[in-house]
Amino acid sequence: MIKSMTGFGRCEVTEGDSKYTVEIKSVNHRYLDVNIKMPKKLNFFESSIRNELKNYAQRGKLDIFITYEDFSENNVCIKYNKEIAAEYFQYLKTMAEDFGLDNDIRVSSLSRYPEVFSMEEQTVDEEEIWNGLVKAVKGAAEGLVETRIKEGENLLKDLIAKLEGMLEHVAFIEERSPQIIEEYKKKLYEKVQDFLSDASFDESRLMMEVTIYADKVCVDEELVRLRSHIETMKQALIDGGSIGRKLDFIAQEMNREANTILSKANDLAISNRGIDLKTEIEKVREQIQNIE
Repeated sequence: MIKSMTGFGRCEVTEGDSKYTVEIKSVNHRYLDVNIKMPKKLNFFESSIRNELKNYAQRGKLDIFITYEDFSENNVCIKYNKEIAAEYFQYLKTMAEDFGLDNDIRVSSLSRYPEVFSMEEQTVDEEEIWNGLVKAVKGAAEGLVETRIKEGENLLKDLIAKLEGMLEHVAFIEERSPQIIEEYKKKLYEKVQDFLSDASFDESRLMMEVTIYADKVCVDEELVRLRSHIETMKQALIDGGSIGRKLDFIAQEMNREANTILSKANDLAISNRGIDLKTEIEKVREQIQNIE
């Protein structure tokens, strides 16, 4: 089983008076790159969230969006700051004495001064929050994996089909290569016959020229290696796992062999097949970039 690096997952979890919503979007990336956007209240859990996501993805750029809603009525309380109120009172009393004013301080007026009363969130139970949050993270991650697997199945079918097509090109070149040697030998023989007319010529010299030509255009080794790379990639795709980097390396080797075949080709039919091979290899390399 192979997985694409493109996917999406979403999950909502309600625990008590709290609601957690997690969305995960992923695209191609060389490594695992996790970007989390969430309320400051949940920043404490960032490291734990990252560790949890490693169980679901090895590569890809993951954007995680987390929202948190607290519906409890007693999540904040009023705090009376007696020390600050005392300071305000003392300074107001001093002002009245300094300027000979009536001291008309009332509780209602004193309470309006900054920080005398403040709103304060009650202490939260981190374990309780994490229990709800991790459920939402896991649910979204499982949805992400599901879409990645589905897309991976499509990639597998497409890549296997392309590799089978490449094997057909290889088989054609394998069959065609010996023929061009014989054709060259025949043409060379005819040219020598025309040149010498009825005179005899050195057959061994002719064969030496044919051998030198055959050595220049021989692509047997390249074809053997290319066929091996194609079969190796097919098997890796069937075995599955996190194989994106491995496949990318194999594709590079396949491209190198195709380039050598093209450089040695002295035949239009082989050149055309070599170009087709390179085109298919490039398509394979593009698809591989989507595999985890």
